[in-house]
Amino acid sequence: MRHLLKRSLSGIIYVILFISAILLSKESYIVLTTIFGFLCIWEFNKMVALKNYAAYIFYAFVLFLMIQREESYATVLVLVITLGSSLFLIYQLLAKKQIVFSNDRAKLGVTIRYVIFSICFIVLLPLDNQGKFHPYLMISLLSIIWINDSFAFLIGKNFGKRKLFPSVSPKKTVEGFLGGLTFSLLAALFISKFNLEFSMINWLVIGVIISVIGTLGDLVESKFKRQAGIKDSGNIMPGHGGILDRLDSLLFAAPFVYLYINFII
Repeated sequence: MRHLLKRSLSGIIYVILFISAILLSKESYIVLTTIFGFLCIWEFNKMVALKNYAAYIFYAFVLFLMIQREESYATVLVLVITLGSSLFLIYQLLAKKQIVFSNDRAKLGVTIRYVIFSICFIVLLPLDNQGKFHPYLMISLLSIIWINDSFAFLIGKNFGKRKLFPSVSPKKTVEGFLGGLTFSLLAALFISKFNLEFSMINWLVIGVIISVIGTLGDLVESKFKRQAGIKDSGNIMPGHGGILDRLDSLLFAAPFVYLYINFII
């Protein structure tokens, strides 16, 4: 009960902070998500035992360029690299292959592809090609993610029997995943009635992308943690772990949602 209260309180603070930054201004959103990015890099570097500052400098440089030139070929190239890397991580997850870091250079490469590039797309998600900020788009996307995670947890905890991927995350169940997916679609359907930026069908597709890819992202991060022999990426959020633990679903899903919103719809 005490753990649940602590988890709920830190989760509420996180949600209020995120929503407030989005509603306040484009600049406050960019600042907050940029800070989250630095924290994610710090936690991931500790996880893979990488000790250098190159990742932080590279993150600041790439993010600055991508914000300034939303339509640039560089953004498209980064998107292709990120999607390819994510698909390879999914393959390693499903094939139960070890993610090997032979040296610091390899660790830096994974940090760039898995964390840095993905965070950049979290920052870019509510920005259109002209740089205009769409706060309610981001709130809608976050709502679907949080509803997916919450109901996957609640249904899995109370009704889960069949393990989803026990070698990586023993607590996740098939029932929890299906519950999260179902409520993600219901949330997307509800959002489509009020947020008219996309059609109902497109919102439902976004709901599927967020639920499925987000769950895979959660499992991929769990695989990294299992290989590192740790339970959480950090302790900045009591009851949740680190910022990377809280953002893992969004981190992994963001490039796929960005692709769908900007290149498919």
